[in-house]
Amino acid sequence: MSDTILAQRRGNYVEITLNRPDRLNSFTEEMHHALRRAIEGARDEGARAILLTGAGRGFCAGQDLADRDPSKMDGPPDLGHTVRTFYAPLVRLIRSLNFPVICAVNGVAAGAGANLALACDIVLAAESAKFIQSFAKVGLIPDTGGSWHLPHLLGEARAKGLALTGEPLAAKTAEDWGLIWKALPDAELMTEARTLAERLSNGPTLGLGLTKQTIQAAATNSLTDHLEIEADAMKTCGESADYAEGVAAFLEKRSPEFRGK
Repeated sequence: MSDTILAQRRGNYVEITLNRPDRLNSFTEEMHHALRRAIEGARDEGARAILLTGAGRGFCAGQDLADRDPSKMDGPPDLGHTVRTFYAPLVRLIRSLNFPVICAVNGVAAGAGANLALACDIVLAAESAKFIQSFAKVGLIPDTGGSWHLPHLLGEARAKGLALTGEPLAAKTAEDWGLIWKALPDAELMTEARTLAERLSNGPTLGLGLTKQTIQAAATNSLTDHLEIEADAMKTCGESADYAEGVAAFLEKRSPEFRGK
């Protein structure tokens, strides 16, 4: 695997680190391929959660613009191709996983880096971190799902304000606005993130995965249709070994031992 991405198995979850700290972990094509391999590998090897973070003082500064500099190319770059080939599939992959993906934003998250974080299921951020929709500063639109997640999470007014001005949003404000789950003291971020990843990965991950999928589906369903989706998911959960174990542990007043099945 490319050293631009580090992957470490920790029990039932895999910790994946964006590892270009000298470039604030900005994306190159090599890094995209390596990250996809790491995520797919975690899935295929039976991981029950992923923790995504960045090396150094930043989480991710988005696309490495040196790779898409028109002055060094024969013509203008096809950024639509870049989105369709790399960023959109990455968001779809994260959203399709049937287990939780936790993101620990350890520093600045800008452009596609900010929206990569928002594609994850639970986002924790260091209090020093900032989220920046930096696209407007170079004449672009928020990609990597940003133009979808921002209005869905914040509403149109705040989404347009962040996207059109490119102003940094402090982690605590992001928490207060409901953009992320929690802002934490810098020194506590990774400890709390790993504790959460361990807890979720040892939990009833079949049910957690279905919870993730049903919540994601709610954005495009009517209430009537969604109630049917809930019923189907509950049928699957009710037939699972995890549900039987959870009920038995509750009645026997002991800690459950879930297997994600």
